Amino acid sequence: MTNIVEVAYAQTGDSKSINEYGMRDMQAKAYEARNSQYLLLKAPPASGKSRALMFIALDKLINQGLKKVIVAVPERSIGGSFATTKLSEFGFYADWEVDDRYNLCTPGADKSKVQAFINFLESDEKILICTHATLRFAFEKLDEKKFDNTLLAIDEFHHVSADGENRLGELIRLVMQKSSVNIVAMTGSFFRGDSVPILLPEDEAKFSKVTYNYYEQLNGYEYLKSLGIGYHFYQGRYTSAIGEILDTDKKTILHIPNVNSGESTKDKHKEVDFIIDSTGEVVKEDENKVIYVKRHSDGKIIKVADLVNDDPNDREKIVAYLRNIDSEDDMDLIIALGMAKEGFDWPYCEHALTVGYRSSLTEIIQIIGRATRDSENKTHAQFTNLIAQPDAYDSEVKTSVNNMLKAITASLLMEQVLAPNFKFKPRFDNDNEKAKPGEMKIRGFKKPSTKRVEQIIESDLNDLKAAILQDDKMLKAMPGNIDPEVMNKVLIPKIIQVKYPDLSDEEVEEIRQHVVVDSVVKNGEIKKSGGKQFISMAGKFVNIDELNIDLIDSINPFQRAFEILSKSVTTKVLHLIQESIAATRITMDFEEAKILWPKILKFKKEHGKEPSLSSNDPQELRMAECIVYLKEEKRKRNDG
Repeated sequence: MTNIVEVAYAQTGDSKSINEYGMRDMQAKAYEARNSQYLLLKAPPASGKSRALMFIALDKLINQGLKKVIVAVPERSIGGSFATTKLSEFGFYADWEVDDRYNLCTPGADKSKVQAFINFLESDEKILICTHATLRFAFEKLDEKKFDNTLLAIDEFHHVSADGENRLGELIRLVMQKSSVNIVAMTGSFFRGDSVPILLPEDEAKFSKVTYNYYEQLNGYEYLKSLGIGYHFYQGRYTSAIGEILDTDKKTILHIPNVNSGESTKDKHKEVDFIIDSTGEVVKEDENKVIYVKRHSDGKIIKVADLVNDDPNDREKIVAYLRNIDSEDDMDLIIALGMAKEGFDWPYCEHALTVGYRSSLTEIIQIIGRATRDSENKTHAQFTNLIAQPDAYDSEVKTSVNNMLKAITASLLMEQVLAPNFKFKPRFDNDNEKAKPGEMKIRGFKKPSTKRVEQIIESDLNDLKAAILQDDKMLKAMPGNIDPEVMNKVLIPKIIQVKYPDLSDEEVEEIRQHVVVDSVVKNGEIKKSGGKQFISMAGKFVNIDELNIDLIDSINPFQRAFEILSKSVTTKVLHLIQESIAATRITMDFEEAKILWPKILKFKKEHGKEPSLSSNDPQELRMAECIVYLKEEKRKRNDG
């Protein structure tokens, strides 16, 4: 199996080195924003968000007059990240100390934890750790003013939603409106699987944002130097294909499919048994619920953790064991379903193997993050998605096609997230100055005219790309059956307008240009020759000094999605995909026709005929459909 994405890093060590206060690079950046009342910290897994919060929280308690700190995490297992930590040993002026009574991420009933939460607010204790659920239940019994002079830290903030039915989102809105609360929101990804924003625009605008990207994190590692993202397509049952890609010589987290998905056999326990039996023979299960398996291939004993097991006592034992692992020999394979994603820390993991399409980009990023910890046992991390390919005789062929396209576009987004960032600037006629390192000048490119546009480009570009890549119309357009200019100048602006309804047309255009340029550049390959730099675009290399916005707008920034599919599946499957897309072609509108008409005239001049409806070229076919559309529109107007 070849990787769709293969990224190499410089191993600079910068993201792991610490300053005089014991802070890593990301933590120091976050600490600089410590005086903000509302702070949103976006940073990838393993960058040290929990400790960044400790530094900020202690400063708010000691130097900013706040009285309490409440840290809320999505599940109990993540609470350990915020346990008592001796920060002074590394140069900071205080320690993070949590009283066991107010670490509520322990087994027990919600009712007693809610009472402990209320007791904490009445006590002299400073720090409480709880789950999102405990925070929500306690909030129902409290007045918002109880959060005055309190820092509320929400870990994995993408669980919040502006949807009125989301209780955590409603809680955030109410305490912001009715108390003097300070908020630190932390997330490794601001994406959601649905289209609902995490915060309303007016609330989000109140947050200072600190963004530390994946490239900064991985490029600054000491051991890990490459990351691969690949797909393996199968037909039939996934259990028949799992043996081809499960390599138990690599430390692996295997996520089996959700029981409601098409990939599931509907019996998750039998799936686990099959995976273990196909790997080897079970020798024993110890008191920690670690399963010892004698491998068929060579007789080696490997250790397996079953997190699919529903027995709460068994699961508690194995989770406690995994939490205290300190050697690569302590575990070889973890089989999970809903667990071992966000906040789960197993630094030795080399391979994240996931069965079935995941609709949430957040989930994909969280799973990939399990393998991207820096550890001396690995130089390469791998994410593999095992996906069912469509079958002509399957009634769900359209769903399979859609899932494949979405999976591929998710990997394209990850490729862009993992790549170095460029700063784009306009190039003027009299501008002969060379671009600085990491900078690119483009003729006709618009600079941000407002702070709002600057903020979106600085902090939200990947989130916006996620919205674009998940849009149904874009999915149908990406394989090249829509003219690139239509995609870039019509479809993308509409998505931006929906996501940011408060923007002017001028602001939308500035962001549109940045999205398209950034996507095209990151999908292109840059080479040096004769002292000049060239970038590959639409199959040819272009001198970077000669880039202009019209050239970039003529390129499909997401064409690689279909190129990847073309190389990864059989001709028969590819034909199925094309048929499925053609059957759900997006409708024509006047904005698209306006862009296509000059191209139709050019086509007629070059070929001496009109574009044909029977053409195999998707773009010629689209021009032919445009002629039909315009004739129909003319007929309607003539009919009054």
